[in-house]
Amino acid sequence: MAFSPANRKGTINGIIFVAIFAIAATAISKLGPVHALGISPLVIGIVLGIFYANTLHSKIPAAWGSGITFSGKKILRFAIVVYGFRITFQQIMDVGLEGFLVSLIMLSTTFILGTYVGQKFFGMDRDTSMLTASGASVCGAAAVLATEPVLKAEDYKTAVAVSMVVLFGTISMFLYPVLYAAIIKPATGFLHLDPQAFGIYVGGTIHEVAQVVAVPASIPGAPQDMANTAVIVKMTRVIMIAPLLIVLGIYLSMQAKKSGTHNGEKVKLVIPWFAVYFILVAGFNSLHLIPQNIVDIINQIDTFLLTMAMTALGMGTIFSKFKGLGLAPIYTAFTMFVWLVVGGFIVTKTITSIL
Repeated sequence: MAFSPANRKGTINGIIFVAIFAIAATAISKLGPVHALGISPLVIGIVLGIFYANTLHSKIPAAWGSGITFSGKKILRFAIVVYGFRITFQQIMDVGLEGFLVSLIMLSTTFILGTYVGQKFFGMDRDTSMLTASGASVCGAAAVLATEPVLKAEDYKTAVAVSMVVLFGTISMFLYPVLYAAIIKPATGFLHLDPQAFGIYVGGTIHEVAQVVAVPASIPGAPQDMANTAVIVKMTRVIMIAPLLIVLGIYLSMQAKKSGTHNGEKVKLVIPWFAVYFILVAGFNSLHLIPQNIVDIINQIDTFLLTMAMTALGMGTIFSKFKGLGLAPIYTAFTMFVWLVVGGFIVTKTITSIL
């Protein structure tokens, strides 16, 4: 046990050690050039954690490992629950049916596509494929973190998935403003999207929340309506992580029973209760019983906790474990990236035209 008398001191020291890295990641994310790129402290945290894992790992007492593991597991789940304070059901209703349908279609198709091509075409294992797919289909690094406990995946697989989110999410962040200015805005007919429709497109297809915020901010003269719509649609995708994980838990239990990997034991339904609690917190937040300034503080604390969790996962990532993966994660993530950019545009244009 992490906090048993024998392990308590090492666990506390390990948690403090991770927190120091998270503080550094938060500080770096606020630096001018880094902040301008919209790089979240979560991403910086895993980079710092990976650096530690492959350089200074042997210099730290082994007893601290329980604290690092605690940060990457228990703190992670708690932070995902608290993430519900970023969302209200009213925000989702404001977007309307258009935003909801685009979010639902892009999430489900991207997750299925990434999981399938990762395993069938590029030979990746199930966990890495699903983690990579969850990051692209839902909300980037936070979705990868939320999916990891359901799959019980190894830390290095989580790091692979996050690295793909960083790579292609960053490309999207620079690509979308160029597409809008050069093609979408001046075009007529099918290639044209009005500002609100473009906001739905951005929110329904870009990986990270920070990247969604950065795109309208990078477009000169972009109306506030575009930015607001993009963020709300993105948050609609974020809240869908809960039903996705519940469905995934049911699927994994059925697969275990079907394949006989339960070794004759009764297969338990894997329900990610933290995802259920996430919905409850979002529902509570929708009642607006807590002053907004307090909610803002809660969200800042939650971002720090997520940064700690990401850093801890990075600390469990040793490069030698990546041998054998090759370019499969990049090919898989690129396939989903193409679908998000091209398929997402078609889905957005079709739905906004009909409704």
